[in-house]
Amino acid sequence: MKNKKDKSKDLDDLKKTIAENKNIFVTGYEKMTVKQDFELRKTIKGAGGDYKVVKNNLAAIAGEGTSANELLGSLKGMTSLVFTQADPVALAKALTKYAKDNAQFTFKAGMVEGRVIDIAAINDLASMPPKEAIYAKLLFLINANATRLVSSINGVGRNLAVVLDQAIQAEKFKQ
Repeated sequence: MKNKKDKSKDLDDLKKTIAENKNIFVTGYEKMTVKQDFELRKTIKGAGGDYKVVKNNLAAIAGEGTSANELLGSLKGMTSLVFTQADPVALAKALTKYAKDNAQFTFKAGMVEGRVIDIAAINDLASMPPKEAIYAKLLFLINANATRLVSSINGVGRNLAVVLDQAIQAEKFKQ
């Protein structure tokens, strides 16, 4: 059993982790085997996240005074937290895929960019394309409009040159 000093250190570490991470997924892991837990940890690490099993009351105390207070205030059952400072979409995709393959792993709630979300929103988040794909589409749209503008400007000059050339050609035939 842990002494008071170790418990206090665990609480401080959890508070620091919660404060540093704006993306948190609260999950349940009842009846998972050691092998499944190992695979889960490997999946989370591969998606750029960290995994921590927590006591519900410790999580509630650590969440007090933070944006995660609503998320961690009323947890029940066996609880683990998955954190990331990186892309929450990639982690949500990895966790959702793992949850489909392992029924023992469940979502309870989540927090993305400091806003609490429910299970349906986590599934919606997992179906989104990654940030890089969204940025690529956005840049394509911006670039496409700029390309059209440049083509239009060039086209006006080109058309003017053609009209002038035709006028000159017409004058030559009259002489």
